[in-house]
Amino acid sequence: ALDGQGRLLGHQQFLATAAGYGALLAWLRSFGRLVLVGVEGTGSYGAELAAHLHQAGVAVVEVDRPDRAARRRDGKSDPLDAEAAARAAQSGRAEGTPKQRGGPVQALAALRVARRSAVDQRADTTRQIKSLIVTAPEAVRAQLRPLTDTQLIRHCATRRPDPTHAGDPQMATVLALRSLARRHQQLSTEIRQLDKLITPLVRRINPALFAIFGLGPDTAGQLLVTAGDNPDRLRSEAAFAMLCGAAPLPASSGRTDRHRLNRGGDRQANAALYRIVLTRMRHDPRTRAYVERRTADGLSKKEIIRCLKRYLAREVYAALT
Repeated sequence: ALDGQGRLLGHQQFLATAAGYGALLAWLRSFGRLVLVGVEGTGSYGAELAAHLHQAGVAVVEVDRPDRAARRRDGKSDPLDAEAAARAAQSGRAEGTPKQRGGPVQALAALRVARRSAVDQRADTTRQIKSLIVTAPEAVRAQLRPLTDTQLIRHCATRRPDPTHAGDPQMATVLALRSLARRHQQLSTEIRQLDKLITPLVRRINPALFAIFGLGPDTAGQLLVTAGDNPDRLRSEAAFAMLCGAAPLPASSGRTDRHRLNRGGDRQANAALYRIVLTRMRHDPRTRAYVERRTADGLSKKEIIRCLKRYLAREVYAALT
């Protein structure tokens, strides 16, 4: 806690529970009128604290993690981090508006966590099946080699090997492939069930996003989660582009005037913009004409994609707000 002149009033630790949040607020108010609170990680481990302060009518700003140079110089501890957050909030360096929670976007985020996990596990299962086939006996490989991925999963899942001969390498391989293939099918069913929940929810939250060419339920859902339940917290389309890591950063020196790729921001949102751009480059005549024109100007494919992601961020921002 700091006073109006930036003098340290004290440090205190509290449990990350509802009772702890109440005790923290009472402690802060014991010093006088509470003006502002800086919270680090309002979208993750600081989310409930930010929500509690917001409900109590306290102004909250999002604080970035402490500067690495300062950490190397001064060290790292909870009191040091708390004081750095307070000074960042007081000086105005921390000015981001935290995401509001408790709305439909938070529900969407929870469903997307489960879906993303299922998709990743299904991809891992597919890789394990392919790896097992590579080292399988030739009799098994000969049967499976000409099959497509869909046929492979169906064939392996419907096999009926004799478990009493599990000591035989060929029979053990077939048993393992059947187990993995059935796991793949279960994950596919789980993904379809989650999609049935996610798609109407995305349409209900913001139907304008579906009017944008190339956006589907998955990419639209990710962009909604990135913006949060209060997209009005985004000050401009440039701020949204920076949040998505789609705003190129100046990297000029001397007579060289250029920009470089932005590797910051929400990388999941950046990946969503990238997938939309690839879809447009393949199917949208307007985008294909732009690619041909910029290629004639001497731009590389990476530079063109970077430009298209920036334009797309502007379009998405207008739909979100």
